[in-house]
Amino acid sequence: MRRPATSPGPYRRTRRAAGALASAALVLPLLGAARPAEADATPRSADSLQRAFAAAAVRYHVPQSVLLGVSYLQSRWDAHAGAPSVTGGYGPMHLTDVRTALATAPRHSTGTGTSNPRGGSARTAPAPRVRAPSNERVPARLKTLPRAAKLTGLDAGRLRADPAANIAGGAALLADAQRRLGEPLSADPAAWYGAVARFSGADDTATAAAYANDVYGVLRSGERRTTDAGQRVALAAQPGLAPRTAQLRGTGLRQVSRAGAECPSTVSCEWIPAPYEQFGDNDYGNHDVADRPASPDIDYLVVHDTEGGWDGVLTMIQDPTYVSWNYSLRATDGHVAQHVKAKDVAWHSGNWYVNSKSIGLEHEGFLAAPDSWYTEAMYRSSARLVKYLADKYDIPLDRQHVLGHDNVPGPTAASVSGMHTDPGPFWDWRHYFELLEAPFTATADGSAGSSGGLVTIRPDYAANRPVYTDCAARSQTCAAHGSSAVRLYSDHDENSALINDVGQGSGPTKGLNDTSSRVSTGQQYAVADRWGDWTAIWYLGQKAWFENPAARPTAVPAAGQVVTPRDGVTSVPLYGRAYPEASAYPAGVPVQPVSALPYKLPKGQRYVVGGKVPGEYYYAATFSTGSHRLVVGREQYYEIQYGHRVAFVRASDVKLMPSDS
Repeated sequence: MRRPATSPGPYRRTRRAAGALASAALVLPLLGAARPAEADATPRSADSLQRAFAAAAVRYHVPQSVLLGVSYLQSRWDAHAGAPSVTGGYGPMHLTDVRTALATAPRHSTGTGTSNPRGGSARTAPAPRVRAPSNERVPARLKTLPRAAKLTGLDAGRLRADPAANIAGGAALLADAQRRLGEPLSADPAAWYGAVARFSGADDTATAAAYANDVYGVLRSGERRTTDAGQRVALAAQPGLAPRTAQLRGTGLRQVSRAGAECPSTVSCEWIPAPYEQFGDNDYGNHDVADRPASPDIDYLVVHDTEGGWDGVLTMIQDPTYVSWNYSLRATDGHVAQHVKAKDVAWHSGNWYVNSKSIGLEHEGFLAAPDSWYTEAMYRSSARLVKYLADKYDIPLDRQHVLGHDNVPGPTAASVSGMHTDPGPFWDWRHYFELLEAPFTATADGSAGSSGGLVTIRPDYAANRPVYTDCAARSQTCAAHGSSAVRLYSDHDENSALINDVGQGSGPTKGLNDTSSRVSTGQQYAVADRWGDWTAIWYLGQKAWFENPAARPTAVPAAGQVVTPRDGVTSVPLYGRAYPEASAYPAGVPVQPVSALPYKLPKGQRYVVGGKVPGEYYYAATFSTGSHRLVVGREQYYEIQYGHRVAFVRASDVKLMPSDS
């Protein structure tokens, strides 16, 4: 939810923006701490981590495969050099120590613009008052590291920084959970289902079972990868493994109803409704009742991060004077809460056109905390939910329909500089789309004369580490971190100027929230030029260069459809929303201006097409639904990948062609 939203909605009093979840209600905002000095204690040989798993398994009488499977679902075996996750978890076992990771300063950007919650002009959200809760108020799932310290006798700092110690701490917690269930420390992996479920930290049976089922799915399929520290770790497949799921009955966890929730059966989900209420001076919140996908349809899924802790997020979504989104996902175990039905319009993206045609998913976490990372449990739960929604509403699984909040366009020229930038460059889009079973692959062979004319951005996440600033403090360099984003330059030289975004109103920087000169994994662009190891693309009306060596490619060749200005014109305007022409509006529905963005699509340049859509406006300006109306015009638009964000261009202004023509 980074930075306040700005987009039109002239029928609502100004109110807090759909920006950072800023309130005293957010009692657990985290600041991902900078790398501690002791975090350099990484294993020396490439198999040291594998041996650490083996040693911990023997010491605490936990099957090594179970220990490996749990760790994979937590961190994919990465140590992150001792930096905490988005929810205060450390190391390969994601041992949580939330009080150590608590913020000492607000993590929320106030932004530059004003916005109303539906997508219009309004005042900025207030900065949060960060409170450090007492240890008694911190949920058990957020303080597993101190408990591991007691069980192992190891220092908490070592458990945070030393991967081998962290693994030992995780093994001790699993063994303790097994004993508390009255189960023997068996060598049979099937006998540890209940302990794995308890390790998740979930307080209900559905979430604990979903987590344990994921772990045992990993055990059955096996895994093998090289970690962020260069460690080679392998888990042999056990395809016939059948866990003793009946152990779940002995965990004492509460039952949670799925009634009302629209989720796949493979995730744990509950219904925590956002209020649809009238209040104040003819105002209401915090979403609009509709009849989607009949009117309007659903074309987009928007990925956000919450910029706040779970309990605070649930408090905010139940505030009728705040904003809304459809789903929240919890970091520790992947639990899902739905708040707004898919048929209704949530106020989450800062662009009313996108709001009316999208579903918003908030992921517990922070964009800007240095080295903060997202758990595998949440990635998997999110991917299952997104795949379910995409299948149900026929939404293409590509980066022009599965958007980050940072890809949503400003609806007007004045709103561009205030648009949100989450989930940011540390969200692993490549892994996410692999989990969606829609991996980014080459769709052209790349040979001379048959390159396809496009590229799909696809760097190696772990190895791709562009320098960012403004994480912990303004101008301060962020700790090195794997990234989905690739930086763009004005020439084939890293010393050349960064690409400028005229809509931002200031020069480009390497700041974490500056998307001016940045492309993201999965996005596609037309090739403009090549020079040695460098590739140029058409981007924001300019030729933008990025390093793309054959030995370490940051993009793969692709083919598709592109648009360019129609014959006889030098440039055509771009829009942040595909609204109908004035003549399409019936009596009683105010005509919405079709206002151009501060960008042009110049003659001779090509931009990738995501789809063709009619001009639409969903009029829903009153609490009573009787006046709600979908206005559909004759004017057609193409959605294109113009810069870091998508944009719309009138079909009558351009010509469509194959990218390799």
